[in-house]
Amino acid sequence: MKGVSFLATVAILAIASSFVSAYDPSPLQDFCVAINDIKSGVFVNGKFCKNPAMVSANDFFFSGLNIPGNTGNKVGSNVTLVNVDKLAGLNTLGISLARLDFAPYGLNPPHTHPRGTELFVVIEGTFLVGFVTSNPNKLFTKVLNKGDVFVFPIGLIHFQFNIGETIGLAFAGLSSQNPGVITIANAVFGSVPPINPDVLIKAFQLDKNVVEYLQKAFAPN
Repeated sequence: MKGVSFLATVAILAIASSFVSAYDPSPLQDFCVAINDIKSGVFVNGKFCKNPAMVSANDFFFSGLNIPGNTGNKVGSNVTLVNVDKLAGLNTLGISLARLDFAPYGLNPPHTHPRGTELFVVIEGTFLVGFVTSNPNKLFTKVLNKGDVFVFPIGLIHFQFNIGETIGLAFAGLSSQNPGVITIANAVFGSVPPINPDVLIKAFQLDKNVVEYLQKAFAPN
């Protein structure tokens, strides 16, 4: 009986472990609507793999991160992202890289990466950075200087603000080949088509004229 009991226990643990190890892969796009006709579908959650016999060193190479990005915009920052669309060799590897350039007092406004954690490394400048947790929305913030590193957990709203009088430069590693980005103000006030103003008026407790102004200000060009 002890032998039977032992075998039963092992069988149950084996079944349980199979459930634990079986899981859906993290999505690499915003959504994937099911379709029965595969001829009308598209391949998602990665890209088709190149024949290994045709792969070259250039598939793992990207040039240009030494070139500063244009910060002559309203927020005074520029992000140069190297993801799988720019570096094919990143496919399936779960990592990407970004160069972030800042004008004096330039801001990378509150945003989130739905599919990646961000590791932010300061090369030049002084930055006020922070992220906000899910409800009850606790803020974690820190002033960073050259050589400092800060991590922004996956999916949480965060920001980087160059509080110095000189240009700022940082690099960021992200834990996805396609981390995605949602800039909060642009998403809420600049969506296409626009969100019904009544929703925004109630959600943000704003006057209708203010909401209409913000929707015009963030409307895509």
